[in-house]
Amino acid sequence: MKGRADTGIAPFREVRDWALPRGKRRWPKLVQEIMGADAEIREGRFQRGLALLSGLSSVLAGLEVAYEHYKGSYGQRVMYTPVVLSGALAGAGVWGFFSRWAAQTVLRAISALTLVDSLAGFYFHVRGIQRKPGGWRQPVVNIVMGPPLFAPLLFGVSAYLGLVASFLRRGREDQIVTVSRTVPAFLLPGEGNRWSSELREGRFQKHLAAVTVLGTFFSSFEALYSHYKNNFRYKAQWTPVILSPLLMGAAAKSIRDPKTARTWLPVLSALAMADGAIGFFYHARGVLRRAGGRKLTFYNILYGPPLFAPLLFAACGSVGLLASLMRRERQ
Repeated sequence: MKGRADTGIAPFREVRDWALPRGKRRWPKLVQEIMGADAEIREGRFQRGLALLSGLSSVLAGLEVAYEHYKGSYGQRVMYTPVVLSGALAGAGVWGFFSRWAAQTVLRAISALTLVDSLAGFYFHVRGIQRKPGGWRQPVVNIVMGPPLFAPLLFGVSAYLGLVASFLRRGREDQIVTVSRTVPAFLLPGEGNRWSSELREGRFQKHLAAVTVLGTFFSSFEALYSHYKNNFRYKAQWTPVILSPLLMGAAAKSIRDPKTARTWLPVLSALAMADGAIGFFYHARGVLRRAGGRKLTFYNILYGPPLFAPLLFAACGSVGLLASLMRRERQ
C-alpha cells in the first residue's frame, strides 16, 4: 500500500514552500481552512454561524422598527410586538450559537412566531396606507408618506434565517442530543420530512435564491421611496435601485440554472453587500450632518436617513452569497 509520499503531493509541497517567500508560506494552510469551511457550508454544517447571523440581522431590523414606531408614538399596542420579538430572536440566535438544543427548539419557535408577526405587521401597514386620505386611490403619495409597506416582511427575512438555522447541523460534531419529550413535536428536528432533511444536508439553494429575490425586492422598494423623498439628491442613491433588479434577476435565474448560481449570483451578492456597507456610511454621515450633529444624535437618528436600512440590503446580499454556496435540491 502506497504512503502519502508516493502520491507526489509531499515533494510538490516542499518545492512550493521553498519557492514561496517566508511570509507567505502559511497561505496554503489558510486556503485549506477556507475550503474546509466552504465544504461544511455546502453540507449544511453551519448552524452556529447562521444562528448568529439571524440574531445580528434581527438587531438591525429591530432598531429600525423601534424608532419608526417611536415616531408613531406606539399608537397601537401591536407596535410593540416586533420590538420585543427582535430582542427575543437576537437572544435566541446567540443562544443557538452556543447550544444545539437552543438552536433546535428556542430559535425555531421564536423564528416561527416572528414570521407570523411580520405577516401581521404587513397587514397593519397596508391598512395604515388605506386609511390615509385618498387611500389606495393615491398610492404613490400614501406609500411614500405612510408606514413603510414592506418593512415588516423584510424583518421576516431574519426570522427565516433563524428557522433555517434550526434545521442545520453543527460543524463536524456527530454527538446526538436528546431532547426532552416535553418539547412540542413541531419543535423537534424532522428527520423524515424531505424539506428538513434537505436543509440538514445543505440542499436548499433554490429556495434560498427565492428568498434572495423577495428580500431584495422588499429592501429595494424601501430604498426607492426613501430616496425618492430625498429627490435622489446624491448619485449614490441610485446604486441600490439599479443593483437590486440585477441581483433579483440573477437569483431568479439561479432557481433554474445552476451555472448562474455559481457565477453571477455570488458576484452580484458581493456587490450588494459592498453597496450596503457604503450606504451605511452615507446614512451615518447624513445623520451627523443634520442640525445639532452629535449633540442631537437621538433626534437626528429618528428624523434623518434610516441608519440601518443599507445594512439590511447588505444582509439580502449575504443571503444570495450563501445561496451560491449551497447544493441543489434533489429533483
